[in-house]
Amino acid sequence: MKIKSLIQTLMPCLMLGQAALATEASFALRNRYLERELSVVDGVLTTTQIRNKLANIAQKPIGGSEFRLRISEGTDKTGTDVILTAADFKVLKLKRTSTGAVAQLESKAHGLRVAVHYFLEPDEPVLRKQLEITADRPVTLERIDIDSLALNDVYQPYQQKAITARQPRNWKPGLGQPLFTSKSAWFMGTEFPASFNYVENGQYYCGYLYGHELKAGEILKTYPAVLGVGDDAAYITEAFQDYINNIRVRALRLQTQYNSWFDFGRSVSGESFARSVEKVNNELCVKRGVKPLKAYVIDDGWQDSKANSDWSSQVWTVNSKFDSDFSQSFKLMQNTGSNLGLWLSPGCNFGARKIVPTLREMGMGGLKNYMSLANSTYMDMLEERMVGLTELGVTYFKLDGLFGHLNTRDFDLNGTARGVPAMPQLGTAEMASDDPALNDSKYDEAKMYYLTVGTERLMRIFDKMARANPEVYIVISNGAWLSPWWLMHVDAVWMINAGDAAKGADRTSELVYRDGVYYEIWKQENTQFPMNALFNHEPKKKTTGESRKTFRDYLFMNLSRGTGFIELYLKTEKLSEADWDVLAEGMTWAETAFPAFRRVRMHGGDPRKNEVYGYSAWNKTQGYVSFHNPGDGAKEYRITLNRSLGVIPGSGPFKVYSSLPGSLKGLEKTYRFGDTISVTLQSKEIRLFDFIERDGRFTKTTKRI
Repeated sequence: MKIKSLIQTLMPCLMLGQAALATEASFALRNRYLERELSVVDGVLTTTQIRNKLANIAQKPIGGSEFRLRISEGTDKTGTDVILTAADFKVLKLKRTSTGAVAQLESKAHGLRVAVHYFLEPDEPVLRKQLEITADRPVTLERIDIDSLALNDVYQPYQQKAITARQPRNWKPGLGQPLFTSKSAWFMGTEFPASFNYVENGQYYCGYLYGHELKAGEILKTYPAVLGVGDDAAYITEAFQDYINNIRVRALRLQTQYNSWFDFGRSVSGESFARSVEKVNNELCVKRGVKPLKAYVIDDGWQDSKANSDWSSQVWTVNSKFDSDFSQSFKLMQNTGSNLGLWLSPGCNFGARKIVPTLREMGMGGLKNYMSLANSTYMDMLEERMVGLTELGVTYFKLDGLFGHLNTRDFDLNGTARGVPAMPQLGTAEMASDDPALNDSKYDEAKMYYLTVGTERLMRIFDKMARANPEVYIVISNGAWLSPWWLMHVDAVWMINAGDAAKGADRTSELVYRDGVYYEIWKQENTQFPMNALFNHEPKKKTTGESRKTFRDYLFMNLSRGTGFIELYLKTEKLSEADWDVLAEGMTWAETAFPAFRRVRMHGGDPRKNEVYGYSAWNKTQGYVSFHNPGDGAKEYRITLNRSLGVIPGSGPFKVYSSLPGSLKGLEKTYRFGDTISVTLQSKEIRLFDFIERDGRFTKTTKRI
């Protein structure tokens, strides 16, 4: 009986080794988290069932194409495009591999062969899928959808798609966002920041616009699509964030640094920079015991980027205000136990704008305002320079101005860069690269082709920088977008559609400005991006004279947003002893609270409507909750220490402390998972609760007060 059962089990696998399959065959890829059953029916590759083992839910897809290719004779040749799915290919072979499975497919009619690879590690709640496409004759791959199934509960959490050229505060490309299911707790997407994953008529598509010609015999390996699971659809964002945390190019770390911009703007020099570095290090680290900052950053102003500057042999040369190799600045870093960071604009934005016409005349890809990030001449030189600076010892890069900035973007649509798919049928030849007419969605495909090429080119630079220094810290700022898959290449991304200085007449309105954008990003638009990897252009301290309480409340509320990237914007010579005291308190608190930042989230209402709101972050042994009532009059507010707030089931009990005087009035000393806390917040009041499992975990700045 056992032998018969074994034969029945092995027979399908033996059949799969045949050169062609004339009968049905199937097997399941499975680990302790998930299962995907692959079948060959009448020669066609099909997913017949997926099972989320964590949630114990199995689903049979209600259709779907498994994968989809849009091919043509060229993006410039209208009417030649054809859409192919798995149904257009014959399965030649389907077999298990040491890492999953592979299906060899062929379409003789279209001269294409596709190897469909499935990868499933034993201890990962994610299955990856990748295509290898080979053409017998030249063909243009306009769009590639690596994975596509029809599920009755799949949805697209992020709905924005504004790929605008000229429009303030409305740069929302919608690229690189995942898809979820509402009942079965799956997430899916493409491991590429410029992918476009979407749902249409109950079917999901995970892929990206490619647009390049595949030569005969050439093999294209796609970016992987992922299919992952959580234990509960209500908390699928948690599962997705855990996955993102595991694939980051570098582990989440606390990056504390000073930036010269608010001190000096573009007038910064080697001497003025040195004075501020010495001042910050002495006041915070020497006098007050704060850990050495990770970097001191020279912002816009170090580069020689005048219209007549010579960038023919090297781009981003150093002006006369600094040593050509930053030797004195590096010596300064040794004295402070820190590292040197630099601002730089890949697109030659802001202080580098004047040199764009010169580079344009040299054939290096100058657009109307900025440089094309797809021009091979300029980008090859940029890569050499950025990798060289990394090898020189620069450990942090603020890359400000990729595809444009807050109000204006440039698109390379008309052949400025070889390799960008052209669509002359759209009539863009006579349009400027930032023409407001390009805001129209009918140009989206052409714009996305450029963004795809530029993204790929940036990724190669970032990856080479990482090879030069595995601990480099890279931030992408203006002209980027909040795709979590950027974090496979960089460490933090700027919060799009916000100014670099929080607007407001006082600290309350400054907080409301910035926190209002947080609310818009995460609560209203459902952006799937970890708050802990956000560059938010704060905290800032440009004047003195406000009370300790005012500055402390602002600072701690600011830091409770939980970003691991803390860059100080200071007027260093204007700060008082009290200001430095408060800064030291805040930086010390951030070091202590940082282990919880991985799971930070926003709670409460809309700051712009003067509703109570705050931030919450937890791990198994500690956590915190901040509160802000920006409105007039006292307000009652209630939280429950449960999973919705980020508290991990089974953790605790916790003792509660605070670094903000008066925060704990009316509270118990100990709380458990599931407990409810009710607080009364006075007008403009800020409170902060720190929770720890036992005494002794927090520093002297965190007391029960």
